[in-house]
Amino acid sequence: MAICLIPMAAVIVFMLVLMQSFTHNYDLIVDDIIKANAYNIDFKSDMDFSMYTIIVNSDRAGELVDLDKPFSMIKNARTDFKDLYDKTDSDAARNQLDRILRTLDTLEERVTEIVDDSKVLGSYSINMERLDNNVRILTELIQDQIQEYINYQVIGLDELRLGIKQNLNISVIAGIAVFFLIILGAVLISRRIMKGIVEPVKELCEVAGSVGTGDFDVRARSDTTDELAILGQSFNEMVGRIGTLVEDVRAEQEKLRVIELQLLQEQINPHFLYNTLDTITWLSEMGENDQVILMVNSLSDFFRTGLSSGKSMVSIREEIKHVESYLKIQQFRYQDILEFEVEVDDSIGEYRIPKLTLQPLVENALYHGIKNKRAKGRIIVSGRQDGDNIILSVKDDGVGMEPEALDKIRKNLSDNGPGSPAESGFGLRNVLERIRLTYGNDYGIEIDSIYGAGTSVMVKIPCE
Repeated sequence: MAICLIPMAAVIVFMLVLMQSFTHNYDLIVDDIIKANAYNIDFKSDMDFSMYTIIVNSDRAGELVDLDKPFSMIKNARTDFKDLYDKTDSDAARNQLDRILRTLDTLEERVTEIVDDSKVLGSYSINMERLDNNVRILTELIQDQIQEYINYQVIGLDELRLGIKQNLNISVIAGIAVFFLIILGAVLISRRIMKGIVEPVKELCEVAGSVGTGDFDVRARSDTTDELAILGQSFNEMVGRIGTLVEDVRAEQEKLRVIELQLLQEQINPHFLYNTLDTITWLSEMGENDQVILMVNSLSDFFRTGLSSGKSMVSIREEIKHVESYLKIQQFRYQDILEFEVEVDDSIGEYRIPKLTLQPLVENALYHGIKNKRAKGRIIVSGRQDGDNIILSVKDDGVGMEPEALDKIRKNLSDNGPGSPAESGFGLRNVLERIRLTYGNDYGIEIDSIYGAGTSVMVKIPCE
């Protein structure tokens, strides 16, 4: 706005001053011409008539005319032309006004002589001669001098017009120059705006887009001292706080998922305990004391290993012992349909594994595979080392799963959100989440099944 308005305002002010000066000078010259032209029209005739009346009526002149009128006319003319002399700047006009004033002085002398002689008898012819040779010649001379003065003033008007025309041409040229300067200034200001505002805003938008994709490590540039730097600094602080909050939320979610998994884990023990105690009661009622002792011992080993002094990680050997205790207990209940084998290399016995990793898989194999088969079935638990990893598997020759059911379970296991037992099998999601929380997403479980032939669940963990 300043680039545009200040030069234009300067041009407008210059033109206004120019027009004001022209108007003022024009009015002065016109006023001078009007004032001088008034004497050019009436002065000669009035003066000649007054002097003629005085001469012709010399004995009664005082009664017919004002004897002081010629003198007052001369006095007024001297005053006016003296005022014009003081105001004019033209040397030629001043010279002409000086001549008019000197002629007025001479005229005043001749008028005085005539007026004085008019009172003397016998001076008529002499005064008429004076009127013709002096007064009328002088008034005509004054009229001619006034006309020359007016001509000089008209020349001054023409010079003023030419000066105004020249100044207007200069104003036009200055206006064009100012116009191009405004264009140049606008271009420079636009480039500065682009560099100082648009580009930082564009950069800030790109950083905001990166933040929107989840990258909270990016930062906006804030190496200046303007408002955009304050905006960038505030944005960086906001991104830092958001990143911290996201990490806090992620940590809280992981803790929450661990708690949820622990609750699911706790649901296993009462469910299994109730069924086992029912079996022990039934064996006791049947008088199978030896079987009761074996089953109570197996139950004791099962819970001792399951509790493991509150530890979340146990050795593979302890985990296998826990699974064997569970299978022995279940074999008391399902002795007509359940057989099991444990084939685990002794070399991997001391590696660590999350507690209760295999037991939920064995339970799924029993309840969803062997039990639904309605015939004798086998569960095989195996384990081996594969490079830097350990592979554990639970296989059964139960009813297996149809492809649609298998795809549904695999999809539910691949989702990031916590799954429900109804969707992914009781405890199966529990095992997967605890492995991923412990070792990362590169580890977990894989499930394969053939309908009518059985199901295999493989667990992959690192050697630790």
